[in-house]
Parts: sequence; C-alpha cells; structure tokens
Amino acid sequence: MPWNDNANPGPWGSPPPDDDRRDRPQRPQGGPQGPRNGGGPEFDDAFERLRRRVGGVFGGGPGRGLRPGAAVAIAGGVLALWALSGLYVVQPNEQAVVTTFGAYSRSEGPGLRYHLPAPIERVEKVPVTTLNRIDVGGAGGNADTPEESLMLTGDENIVNLNFSVTWRINDAARYVFSTRNPEEAVKAVAESAMREVVGKTPLQPILTTGRGQVQQQAAELMQRTLDSWGAGVSIVEVQIRSSNPPPDVVAAFRDVSNAQQDADSAVNEANTYRNRVVNEAKGDAAKIVQSAQGYREQSVRDAYGEASRFSQILGEYRRAPGVTRERLYLETMERVLAHSNKVVVSGKGTTAPIILPPDVFQPRNAPAPAPAPAPPAAAPEPAQPQAQAARPNP
Repeated sequence: MPWNDNANPGPWGSPPPDDDRRDRPQRPQGGPQGPRNGGGPEFDDAFERLRRRVGGVFGGGPGRGLRPGAAVAIAGGVLALWALSGLYVVQPNEQAVVTTFGAYSRSEGPGLRYHLPAPIERVEKVPVTTLNRIDVGGAGGNADTPEESLMLTGDENIVNLNFSVTWRINDAARYVFSTRNPEEAVKAVAESAMREVVGKTPLQPILTTGRGQVQQQAAELMQRTLDSWGAGVSIVEVQIRSSNPPPDVVAAFRDVSNAQQDADSAVNEANTYRNRVVNEAKGDAAKIVQSAQGYREQSVRDAYGEASRFSQILGEYRRAPGVTRERLYLETMERVLAHSNKVVVSGKGTTAPIILPPDVFQPRNAPAPAPAPAPPAAAPEPAQPQAQAARPNP
C-alpha cells in the first residue's frame, strides 16, 4: 500500500476530520498540468493545517476574531517594547540632554539612563570632553582663504594671518538650544575677535614677538562674546599658525626686517661697548679713591706716630738733656751714613796728603769703571790708624 494512502497516517499525521474536509474547498484533480503526482508530499495541506492551528490559538475559529486573552497579550508585549525603548547609555565623555515634547527637561551624566519613550521624551547625546578645532584662514596644507586671512593692522598695514581655535563644550543644554549651528557660530566669533585684536596692534609685533599677546587677547574676547550668547562653549586655545605680509610685498618686508635686525645688532654692540667702558672707568675711579683713602689713612697714622714719638723724646730730653742729645746725634748720623759711601781718615801723625782712588766715591750700585793705568810707585807711608768721626760738643 502506498505511504500516502488515507488509511495510513504517513509522515504528515492523520488526515483532517470530515468537517474540515467539508470546510476546505475541493481542489480539482485535473487541469492543464494533469493529475498530481502521487509520489511527492502535499505541501498545501501542511500549510493549511499549520494556519488552522495558529488560528486556533488566537481565535475561536473562522469568522470569530481574536480571543480576548490573546489581544491583551499582544497589547502588553507591544507596550513593554515601547516602554523598554526608553533605556539608553551615556558614555563617559558624553552628556545627555532630555527634552519633553521638544522642550528642555534635564541633563543626564554617564551611565545607564531612562527616559519616557518617544514621542514623549527624546535624548540628544553631546560629547563634552572632546576637543574640537576650527581653522580660520585656511586649513593646514590647503590654500589660504583670503576673505578670512587678510586683516588690517593698527598701523594701517595688511597681514595675512591664519590661526586655529581649540574649544570644547562646557554646558550641553546651552550648546544644543542657544545656537542653531554652534560650529559656525564659534568660527564667526573667532574671526571677528581676531580682526578686532589685530586692528588694535601694529604689524611688527604680529610678525615677530607679539603673537602670544595677540592670541591671549583674542581668546579672552571670544570667551566673553560666547558667554554673552550663552553658547555653552569654552575656548581652550587660540594659536596663530602663520602671520606674513601679503605675497606682493613679502620681499620689501624682508628687507625692512633685515634692516631692523642690523640696527638692533648695532645698538647691542654699542651698548656692550658702553657698558665695558663705563665699568672700566668706574673700576679705575674706585681704585683711585681707595688709593687716596689708603694714603690719607697712612699719612694720618704716620703723623700721629711722629707726634707721639716727639712727645716721648721731649719727656726724655727734659729728664736727661745731655744723654738725649747724644743719642739723637748718633741716630741721625746712622740714618744719614747708612746709604752713602764713607771713607774714614784719621789725621793723627800724617805729614803728606792722602790721595784716594776715584772709584771710592761712586755709588755702590753704579757699574764699575774701566780700570785706570797704575800710578807710579809712591814712597811707603806709615800705617794710618782708623779715625773716628768727629762730633760736636754737647
């Protein structure tokens, strides 16, 4: 017997009851394609049975609609899914802005949060710790934008200035609701503030050493303007990338800059020479003053010493005049004769004149004269005793 015989359940189960057969429309056995092949499964019958079983779960049969319990279950599932759609996660670098029917409600920090599902409440996440950058006058590596970079300085010159602004969000609610396009607002404020600062500053400081001051003033002016708008933006840094004269006059400005550098070099050299000469003159003056002060001190002390010595000698003279006069005479002769050539001649027992050689009276440190020819031999003279220097009687 074939497997699809009605008496045998086969792989698809028992055939449906008679009432189900009556409800199901009879399919014609013939047709353009001829009778069905008895060797394959009846897929239409399987799908029909599956549909009826599902319909039996949610309904009471054909034409009866859904069961009340099934409708409640479906509604509850849909409501649960709608309620769970309000869960959201705020990352550590973000701040969530919650709006109720489009109006600001609250701000939420990092973590797992919940809001009433749409369309009651909506959430917008804003990165509050991310550093944003805006280039004014042309981005790095790209051509300059003349309408942004050309500015008029305080001394009525033109400078080609490119700069960047680094900023971040410090209040997410104000950032979302204060301005329609915050980035464009920051860029417009940056360009306006820089033009105002450059318009009050001469060209030379902008090109050389005044960039730091210009950057600081521009950042402060930008922050004041954005705070007055309530933009919720904090300016971190303003950095001038390049500041040059217009391309048509770059060569002339370089010549002026070189001349200025030469002038500064000459001034520095002159200041160095002045400082050296002045310091040397001050040193010489101080040396002379100190020498004069030392000489004055020495003279005063010598005078005091001589006066004290004279007072002491006067006291000794009053006590012993003869002895004191003799001692003064001897000391004076000792000082006088200590640095002179001396020849002591005794006049006792001499009958012939005494002839002394000429080199006896020459200074001791003078070079010795050439030897003179020897004089003729003279008669021997008696030995001369050593004479003593005569001294006055007291």
